[in-house]
Amino acid sequence: MREGCNLTFFTKNGALFSIFHSQFLIKTATFVGAMLTKTEAIVLHAFKLGDTRMIVHLFTREHGRVPFVVSLPKTQRGRLKKQFFQPLTLINIEADIRPRLELQKLSDAAIAAPYTSMHTEPAKLAIALFTAEFLYQALKGEQQNVPLYAYVRSAVLWLDGAPDHFANFHLVFLMRLSRFLGFYPNLDDYRPGCYFDLRAATFCTVPPLHRDFLQPDETATILQLMRMDFTTMHLFHLNRQQRNRILEVCLAYYQLHLPDFAEMRSLAVLRELW
Repeated sequence: MREGCNLTFFTKNGALFSIFHSQFLIKTATFVGAMLTKTEAIVLHAFKLGDTRMIVHLFTREHGRVPFVVSLPKTQRGRLKKQFFQPLTLINIEADIRPRLELQKLSDAAIAAPYTSMHTEPAKLAIALFTAEFLYQALKGEQQNVPLYAYVRSAVLWLDGAPDHFANFHLVFLMRLSRFLGFYPNLDDYRPGCYFDLRAATFCTVPPLHRDFLQPDETATILQLMRMDFTTMHLFHLNRQQRNRILEVCLAYYQLHLPDFAEMRSLAVLRELW
C-alpha cells in the first residue's frame, strides 16, 4: 500500500482504515506545527557556530525576541549573507516558526532599510554596539510588542541619519525605553528638591531606607533628560564625567527592575568615547 492512497475497501475490523487515518493525522499535525512567517526584525546579537552556521537573536515585529539558526552559504551567491546580521541591522525575514523549538530556522533574509553611516562611523558604531547589547539583555523573553518595536526602529533610523548632535543618544534611548517595559516613572509626581527612589521608580520628599536612590541634584538632571527627545537632546550639554554618571544610573535602574541583567561588555568603549 502506497502512503496516501485512497482506500476503497475495509477489513471486517476496520484495520486498513485505522492505518490510513493515523497517517493522515501525522501529516496534518506536522503541517499545523509549522508556521511560515514573514516579518521585519532588528538584529540584537549573532555569533558563529562552526564554519557554516550562525546563531542570531532577533527582535521581530510579529513574535518579539526570537533566536534563529542560520545556515551560511559556502559561496558569495547565497541569499543569506553574514553582513545582514550586524548589530541593529533592520532586515526582512522569512522563517518557519515552531513554538516548541528553542532555535528557529531562518529561511530567507534581506536588508529592510540600508544604513548610510551606522556601521561606518566609529562614534555611531560604538553606540550601535552598546544599544544592541543592551537590548539583548533587556528584551529577554519579550513577546510581541509592536509599540516597542516601532520605538526601537525609529530610534536607530534617527541615529543613522543624524549628521551630528547624537552624543546623548544612548542616555535618552535608555530612559525612554523604560516606558515600554513598564517602569517609567510618573514625571508629574516630581517636586523641586525631591529624591528619586530607583527601586520603586517614584519621586519622594524624603530619602528611602535603602541606598538605591538619587539625591535632589541628580534627580533634577535625570528629569530634564527624561523630558527630552532625540531632536532636542543636544540642548543638554554634558561633559564626559556627567554623561558616564548618568549612564551608570540608567544601568543600575534597569538591573534593579530586570532579572539576570548581565554586565555590559561594550560599556568600556562607550565610556572612553563619550
